[in-house]
Amino acid sequence: MTDKLWKFFTSLRLTVTLLALGIVLVFVGTIAQADEGLYQAQERYFKHWGVWGVTMFGHKIPLPLPGGYLIGTLLLINLTAAHINRFQKSWKKLGIHLTHLGVILLLVGQLATDLFSRETQLHFAEGESKSWSESSMDYELAFITDLDTGNEQVIAVPQSIVAKGGEIKHEKLPFTVKVKNYWPNSDPSFRAPMQENAPPLTSNGVARHFDFRPVPVTHDMETKNVPTAIIELVETNGSLGTWVVPGWSGDATMASAIRRSYFRSAGRELADNITARLTEAQSVEVGGKRYSFALRPTRAYEPFSMTLLKTTHTTYPGRPDLPKDFRSRVRINNPQRGEDREVEIYMNSPLRYAGLTFFQHQMSGEQIAAQWGETPSSVLQVVRNPSWLTPYVGCFVVAAGLVIQFMIHLVGFISRRKAA
Repeated sequence: MTDKLWKFFTSLRLTVTLLALGIVLVFVGTIAQADEGLYQAQERYFKHWGVWGVTMFGHKIPLPLPGGYLIGTLLLINLTAAHINRFQKSWKKLGIHLTHLGVILLLVGQLATDLFSRETQLHFAEGESKSWSESSMDYELAFITDLDTGNEQVIAVPQSIVAKGGEIKHEKLPFTVKVKNYWPNSDPSFRAPMQENAPPLTSNGVARHFDFRPVPVTHDMETKNVPTAIIELVETNGSLGTWVVPGWSGDATMASAIRRSYFRSAGRELADNITARLTEAQSVEVGGKRYSFALRPTRAYEPFSMTLLKTTHTTYPGRPDLPKDFRSRVRINNPQRGEDREVEIYMNSPLRYAGLTFFQHQMSGEQIAAQWGETPSSVLQVVRNPSWLTPYVGCFVVAAGLVIQFMIHLVGFISRRKAA
């Protein structure tokens, strides 16, 4: 049995089969992006061990396929086993050994990147300091209460748990959260006075001023799914009330989009008033402690803070729509390291700090911000990838192996020509 398994994993047929399945998976996953969206297709086809049913040209096909993780892992085992099986301790095979090692590093590095990398965004305006970044896609239901002077306690429930509905209990929460409804994508509408409005979803908080309705999940890269949940908070003595917790309130980017839409049609004063009602904090008091809660983008906290000091946004002469330079000057304050310094982050010049890479992603410079009555702001893409060096090392090793093997054959060829 062991011999059969060893023969199977070292087989060239297995290599060809896996490569063929990989081509099929790439084709199917690429076609599925039109119906499922880029991120959903990547997650379902390439970041799973198996795919149960595919989407092609708008049709569901009950076709099982191996996922990207399974194909990649089997290719790694096949390559490693085949190399061990055919290993020859000879300097003439040095280039081949290095090439195989480089390919193995590439496969391991890609798997590690998929498993351990994280991408978030840091949104801040000039003069604002933040010690966290936010996910651009995932949300969390966060409950915040004062822990002691200057410190807060945050209990965050992932979006995936909220989406399941039912009851949510946590040892640090003095009440039970009952998820009565959950919409993965929603649309808000302001309950303007003097209009015929339907009864509010609840009588508490943001629902007094806004209505929310479910809308189909979008797969467009230019739009975003903003969830909304209806929850009831229940303690031992009874219900504390029912609340609507929309992602529109906890997501500053989406709240800004709402403000701009009203700014365009109704002016700054009304836009500010409506946005203030949308983002007004919702809270309950239990046992003498106040708990505020919001459905917000998932946060990643860091032991240091960044302050945006200055944004620079320049365009090419005569082309105000064509950016020439995005530049953010920030101050890093890290008490653990005793650091307090300034640094500039700009296009094609990221900052690498504390295991993170900060890329200049978007910017609302002085001119654009002035049009909307806002403070200039910047968005940094924050990437944590512990294996970011692996692809570079793998490519270097593969290239070195190919060059060495070529030189070995070239020297041998020249030697034979001279001998002839």
